[in-house]
Amino acid sequence: MSHAIRRGDPGNASGTSRISHASRTSQASRASGTSRAIARPGLRRLVVGAAASVAAFGALAAVSSAAYAQAGPSPAGLDGRQGTDRDHLTVTVRNAGGEADGTYELYCGPDGGSHPDPRGACAALQRDTRWGKDVFAPAPEGGFCTMQYGGPATAHVTGTWAGRPVDATYDRRDGCGIARWDRLVPLLPDMRAPQRP
Repeated sequence: MSHAIRRGDPGNASGTSRISHASRTSQASRASGTSRAIARPGLRRLVVGAAASVAAFGALAAVSSAAYAQAGPSPAGLDGRQGTDRDHLTVTVRNAGGEADGTYELYCGPDGGSHPDPRGACAALQRDTRWGKDVFAPAPEGGFCTMQYGGPATAHVTGTWAGRPVDATYDRRDGCGIARWDRLVPLLPDMRAPQRP
């Protein structure tokens, strides 16, 4: 049997005295009440945390569908769109030589326009279209590029792709520019192929 002591009791010469059994019982009941009070905030935190998680998930689900609805047409253009809402690009090529120079119109979904290979150009764009990735992004600043010259050819692409405005320029002045250009062949002319007079 354990005893609790109370310090500083004036009736005890040693400064301590024993507490009666009734006092111990009331302290035990208070202690058990205290443990329940401690357990309740823990349970409350658990319930509040779960409710907050459910609310956050609900908000995330609502934002995701709203963001998807605002994202515009599908990047692949496979929904058979026709008219003004389909993907449209204007490609201007200079100094490529031969018949590659000029300004071309390209429509995707369905494929068409004055571009020499609309199906291939749309396929090249669709191949590189990924959520969160800009197909027409410039080469990263500060990247290491090989010091090779790919020729004087330049290109300017404007219009709309995957519901987003496009205004990109291309050249072949170094290895990064060449790789960026070649990734979009046949949207841009294939400069690796032998040029015909």
